[in-house]
Amino acid sequence: MPLHFSKAELSQRRNAAITKMQNAGLDGLLMFKQESMYYLTGYDTFGFCFFQCLYLGADGRYFLLTRSPDLRQAQHTSDIEDIRIWVDGEGVNPVDSLTEILSQYGAIGAHLGCEYNAYGLSAAYGKLLDEGLMGRCHLVDASTLVSELRVVKSDAEVAYVTRAAELADDAMDAAMETAGPGVFEGDILAAMQGAVFRGGGDYPANEFIIGSGAGALLCRYFTGRETIGLNDQLTLEYAGVYRRYHAALMQTFLIGQVHPEHVALHDACSEAMSACIEVIKPGNTMGGVFAAHARTLDQHGYHSHRLNACGYSLGAMYTPMWMDYPMFYENNPYEMRVNNIFFLHMVLMNSETNRSMTIGQTVRVVENGVECLSRQPMSLIQL
Repeated sequence: MPLHFSKAELSQRRNAAITKMQNAGLDGLLMFKQESMYYLTGYDTFGFCFFQCLYLGADGRYFLLTRSPDLRQAQHTSDIEDIRIWVDGEGVNPVDSLTEILSQYGAIGAHLGCEYNAYGLSAAYGKLLDEGLMGRCHLVDASTLVSELRVVKSDAEVAYVTRAAELADDAMDAAMETAGPGVFEGDILAAMQGAVFRGGGDYPANEFIIGSGAGALLCRYFTGRETIGLNDQLTLEYAGVYRRYHAALMQTFLIGQVHPEHVALHDACSEAMSACIEVIKPGNTMGGVFAAHARTLDQHGYHSHRLNACGYSLGAMYTPMWMDYPMFYENNPYEMRVNNIFFLHMVLMNSETNRSMTIGQTVRVVENGVECLSRQPMSLIQL
């Protein structure tokens, strides 16, 4: 059984979740986030796109309701002993099976938290859940209950993030060795992802982002690969991933002749990154970090070219996004703590001149500030 954490640590995590449930007046928790399932039991799959639910009661008992393809998946990757299967069929409602099992667990009439804000719970199934448990259980939204625990990493998790950061650095090395005028973007992606796989890493929760020319102004993956021009810009955003834990990097490479605007954009991004790092300390708010980012870039005259967020937490994440809770945005009150893992990105995209500049790195909050997990410099890169 390939558990990536000790059974003692998994038990401690469940106990912490139970304490939060009890403090919130909850008798149990219905989980539909794959991240929560992995965090509390080690269960690792992509089958969450179909209906499945992990239940944790305030009495410490827990079960998984899933489909038959994930029975052995759960047996192989988790410490879950009670695994129930709902059977696919025309008109079958898996909430009926869930209701029956909850009855066996004495949870009828209970106050249950529910992860409504989850990719594993579609709106259609959410309606069936509410209808099926109406009058049987009292459901309240507890979408962030486990997320609030996950945001502070254990020592074992930090070790995985550190390895993920090493793999991200390896991917950056591969990109710099491969990229250049006349190079096909697909060859760059292959080199980067190959470096992660060769180091024992995983697929990321979302695609590596790559774009040259006008595509360098985009910060989402899109289909269609290009060939880099003689004088070009190449934006890369990607992550090293190890045991599902992510460490992201972001950089805009300059190909050939460097335009003065690119230098000015990079100077502003570098100054903003330094300003943000100065604010990251235990007890300071994430909103304060965003304010440093916004103030710096606005002073450089780039208000209309920046984003309305400058980063977010990272951890063990699943498709479709490696972004985790919480995010650096205006007035976010979350007070940072030791062993938060954050991705900071400074992004400027000028659609008027069709030029962009980005820098991004993963950091760990420590007692007196931050530890930068990458060995890669945030300096201007020209190829």
